[in-house]
Amino acid sequence: MIKYLLKCNNKHEFESWFSESKEFEKLKKQKLIECIFCQSIDVDKSIMSPSIVCKKKNVEKKLNNKDFIKMKKNLTKMKKFVEKNFKFVGDKFPQEAREIYYDNKKNKKIYGTVTSEERLELEEEGIELTSLPWVDNKKN
Repeated sequence: MIKYLLKCNNKHEFESWFSESKEFEKLKKQKLIECIFCQSIDVDKSIMSPSIVCKKKNVEKKLNNKDFIKMKKNLTKMKKFVEKNFKFVGDKFPQEAREIYYDNKKNKKIYGTVTSEERLELEEEGIELTSLPWVDNKKN
């Protein structure tokens, strides 16, 4: 099974599970995938962060050390890019995101934290946001 973050032409985002990666393309071609919010069939896969659902010890066992180090290095690069190019607004993220969205401040780039409830409210308002796995700066 594989989970994808999907996005319709109206910019609604939602997740869906597929038995394998090729299944999404097959169902899309048959026009069997539609947005859960507006029923648009113009749906594409969106950028997703990896989801690891097991304990750290198990992850290291399942991934060979080379793959684990490569993944952590890529996530660290992504984190550095965000920290360098975006303003950290902490738990004020929902308010800042609304201000950008409703005042059409397209060039303002922010990152911060939201609760699950705040995330849902922002998505219901049509405000796009993405979660990234935030790797620790420690060398371990």
